[in-house]
Amino acid sequence: MEKATRQHTKEHNRNLVLKTIFAQNSISRAEIARVTGLTRTTVSEIVANLLEEGLVSEIGVGSSLGGKNPILLSLVDDSRYLIGLDLARDQFRGAVVNLRGKTREMVTLPVNSNNGDEALALVYEILDRLMQAACLPLVGIGIGTPGLVNIAEGTVVNSVNLDWKDLPLARLMEERYHLPVSILNDSQAAAIGEYTYGKAPASEGNLIVINARHGIGAGIVIHGELFQGDGGSAGEIGHVVVVPVDGQLCRCGNRGCLETVASTQALLKRVQTLVSHSVITLRPPSPQGITLDTIEEAFLSGDQVVRQAVLETGRYMGLAISSLVGTLNIQKIVLTGDMTRFGAPWLEEIQETIARTMLSRLAQDTQVEIGQLGVNNIILGASAMLANNYSLLFKSQPSHG
Repeated sequence: MEKATRQHTKEHNRNLVLKTIFAQNSISRAEIARVTGLTRTTVSEIVANLLEEGLVSEIGVGSSLGGKNPILLSLVDDSRYLIGLDLARDQFRGAVVNLRGKTREMVTLPVNSNNGDEALALVYEILDRLMQAACLPLVGIGIGTPGLVNIAEGTVVNSVNLDWKDLPLARLMEERYHLPVSILNDSQAAAIGEYTYGKAPASEGNLIVINARHGIGAGIVIHGELFQGDGGSAGEIGHVVVVPVDGQLCRCGNRGCLETVASTQALLKRVQTLVSHSVITLRPPSPQGITLDTIEEAFLSGDQVVRQAVLETGRYMGLAISSLVGTLNIQKIVLTGDMTRFGAPWLEEIQETIARTMLSRLAQDTQVEIGQLGVNNIILGASAMLANNYSLLFKSQPSHG
C-alpha cells in the first residue's frame, strides 16, 4: 500500500511538472518549482525523465534575476501524435494532430446514408488511412460522436444519426488498432477542445460549450474536468422543452425541444416553409434547394424574413443559456457549430435574451462568445482527452491492446 502511494505521488508530481511546461511556451526549472511548490531536486529529476522521453527539450537561456542564467524548457510539440475524429451528420473528419493541436494529416469522407454498418465502415476507412500517415509515435484515438455516450465504457448508447445503439465503439477500435481509445459525445469533445486549445482561459477552470449544428448539446467543464453527470449525459440541452404548447415533434419523441427551434435543421425547415408559402424571395425557388449556404447568403444580403428566422433561433438559444447559467452559475459560455456562421447579429440576439431573462447580476457576469477553433474543435477535443491523460504519453508505459 505504501509503495502504491509513493508511486501515485511520483506520477502526480510528474504530471504536474508536464502540465506546467505544457501551459507555457518556455519555462525554467526554478520557475516550475515556484509554480508547482515542488522542490528543485524533485523538479530536476522529473525534467531529466521528460528530456529522456523526448517530451521536453532545452531551447536556450533565459534572463537572470541574479546568479546563473536559467536554461529554458519547452514541450516538444511533435514528440507524440494523436488521432481525433468528428462524426458529423454529413461528413466524417479525422486528423492526426500533435501535442499542441496542430494538424499533421486530415481525411474527410462524405456520409451518404444513416446505416450503422456503413457508418462504422467509414470510421475504419478514415482510421486506416490516418494510420498510414507515418506520424509516430501514436498515443491513441479519440472520437467525438453525436448521441448519448457512456464515456467510462466507451459505448455509444444511442445515436439516431448514425443508427448506433449500445455500440461498444472503443472496444472495436482497440481490438483493431491496438491503441487506447476515448469515445466522447461531440458536444463534450467540443468543450474539451475549446478548454485545452482555446486562447481565452475560463475563470476557475469552468466553461460551458454549446455545440449548435444538426443537433444541439452542451459540454460542461468544471474545475478543468469534464462534468458528465450521474448517468454520463450532462448537457443534453437539445432535448429540453422550450415550446411547451403546440411545439413541433422532435426526433426524440417529445414536442417543442430546443433542437426543433434553434438548430440548423430547425432553421432549414423554417425557411423552406417560408419559401413554399412564397413569403420569401430566396433563390432557388424550390424549398428542397435551400441550404445553410443560401440562407447565409440571404441573411448577409439583408433579407428581412430570413433575418427574423435566424434571430428567432438566437432567442431560443438565449433562453436555454439563461437556464443553464441560472443553474450552474458558470460565467464563460462558448458557442460552436454551424449556427455560428450567422456571427455577431445571432450572438447579440442571444446576449440580449440572456439580459432579459436572467437575474441582472448573473447576466452582467456572463460572457458569451463564439469559439476560436472553428470546424476542428471536436477533432481537437477528442484527441485532447488523450493528451490530457499524461500517463499515455510515456513510452515506458505497459503496452495497450
